[in-house]
This record gives sequence, C-alpha cells and structure tokens, in this order.
Amino acid sequence: MKAWWVEEPGPIPSGPLRLGERPDPSPGPGEVLLSVRACGVCRTDLHLAEGDLRPRAARRIPGHEVVAQVVGLGSGSTRFRLGERVGAAWLARTCGICRFCRRGSENLCLSPTFTGWDTDGGYAELMTAHQDYLYPLPDVFSDEKAAPLLCAGIIGYRALRCSGLPPGGKLGIYGFGGSAHLTAQMAIFEGASVYVMTRSAAAQQLALDLGARFAGPADAIPPELLDAAILFAPVGALVPVALRALDRGGTLAVAGIHLSDIPALDYQKDLFQERHLQSVTANTRTDGQEFLDLAERIPLRPTTVAYPWTTADQALLDLSRDRFTGAAVLIRTA
Repeated sequence: MKAWWVEEPGPIPSGPLRLGERPDPSPGPGEVLLSVRACGVCRTDLHLAEGDLRPRAARRIPGHEVVAQVVGLGSGSTRFRLGERVGAAWLARTCGICRFCRRGSENLCLSPTFTGWDTDGGYAELMTAHQDYLYPLPDVFSDEKAAPLLCAGIIGYRALRCSGLPPGGKLGIYGFGGSAHLTAQMAIFEGASVYVMTRSAAAQQLALDLGARFAGPADAIPPELLDAAILFAPVGALVPVALRALDRGGTLAVAGIHLSDIPALDYQKDLFQERHLQSVTANTRTDGQEFLDLAERIPLRPTTVAYPWTTADQALLDLSRDRFTGAAVLIRTA
C-alpha cells in the first residue's frame, strides 16, 4: 500500500514526511482492516511530524481522524460487517484493568495506545483498528465532513464538559481552528453565549458567522466576564490572559496535547476567587458516542478544506502557517 510516514521529525519545511510503499497490514484478533476514504489533518499530526511529540516507533504513519470502509475482519471480529463505513479516532486501545479504566476514566488509562502515534494511522491506503474503538458514523455527514468530528469534535466536546460551563453561560474560546469552530456550535446550540479570541481575521469572521457574540484578537479582553473558557491555541502565554477574563469560580480548560511554556501566574490576579485551571486529556469512548449523537442532532457544520491524499505534506505546511480556517481533510479518490 501507499502511505505517508514520519521519516525524521523536524520543521515541516524540511520535509519530515515521506510518501512511499509499505506492506499491507493484517487485522489481528478483534480487529478490522480498513480502506481509508478520508483523514482529517490535526494539529497533533503537526506536533508528531515536527517532534514536539516524538513518534513511538520509527516511520510512524500519522492520522487519527479516519473515515474508512471495513474491508477485512480479524478472528473474533463481529461488530461490523464488510462494507460498513466507520470512524477511527485518537483513542486506539486501553488496558481495561487499571484503576482509571475500572472507574470509567479510560482517557487516563495507565497504558493506552493512540492512533497515529502508537499505531499506524490514516495517512495510508489501509490501516487496522480494534472493533471496540471504532464508531458508526451518522449518514448526515459526508466523508469530508465526518473526518474532523473524530478528534477535533470529540476533544472539543470533552473540553466543553470539562469547562463546567453552566446553562446559558458565557464561554470564551481562545484559538479558532478545527476543534474550536465545532465546539462553538455545540455551546451555542446548548444556549451559551460565545466569545472568541483568535489572531486570524478570517477565523474571527467565521466565529461571527457561526453565531459568536464577539470575536477579537487572541489577547483581547472580552466585553463580559466569562463563566468558562477553553484554550485551543497551543500558546502557554494565553493561559494568564484567559484566566483573568474569567468570573469568580470560572474554569479554563486547556484542550491541546502540547502547550508552550506557561508564564509565571499571579495568584491574586489569575487564580484567586476559585478560578480553576483544568487540563483535558484524550477522551473516553462514551465521550465519542455522546458527541456524535449531539453532532447529528444539531447538526454540526464542519468548515473543511479538502486536499488530495497525495498532498499531505502541503496540508501540514498550510496548517503550520494558518493558511486556512476550519479543518483540512485528506481525500482518497481511489
């Protein structure tokens, strides 16, 4: 099969991705073989390619927002039929036996595996995945529109819940890319007022078009104190900015897997009056299914930019330089 892999992590202009031939994978017990139809381009893929996240194995194939067709079944695999459309997401496996898995917090599993980091992902013609960690996809979404739901959407949903946003509350969103523009739609659907702070003028306009009350620069002071906020931009310098925009008792949820260094916090200005700083780590399968149910009910309107599957390196370069709004999606046509 043809696939993209990380040859040597480094700045995207240096060409860390390689396109070439790899052996076709075979599904193990409980696994399925997938023919990839579309794969979202996530900022985590960028972190992997550039070395902010070190690949867990040599020549790792990225991609964890995968829309695919089941084309093979491993032994004991009975959940899906051949020909079904499914989605593979960031969470690839959990141990099921550690203290976190037993209490229902599998996102904190002590020995998890992640698609496109621990296992080969969707920047390939074929991949394998365990049947228990795949999602049936709502028919209302095309392949292109379904792809970003599988990470950007799911992690945005968990971040929204971790933020503790009260009913009818005021939510601040810092950064407005693939995940944030979906989260804003969820919050507005549930009755929140949304305030967006992001450096891109095009992203600010998209936020207003989607129903945000306010959109301004990344370090802007929103016109009202916020009940909750979510930081999507991987910029640690925005943490004190967002904390100071919170009302008493508000929570800032940090949604990224990678964040640049956070400046020293001023206790009185940033944290006092029971402001909370909350990280967001992966997701549970329950999060994923609840989110997809909500996405279908709204229905969400993902803003996507399609790239031919053969231009994955260009898609990552464009992501690194903020050349598009919304989410990039690699499309396989054959």
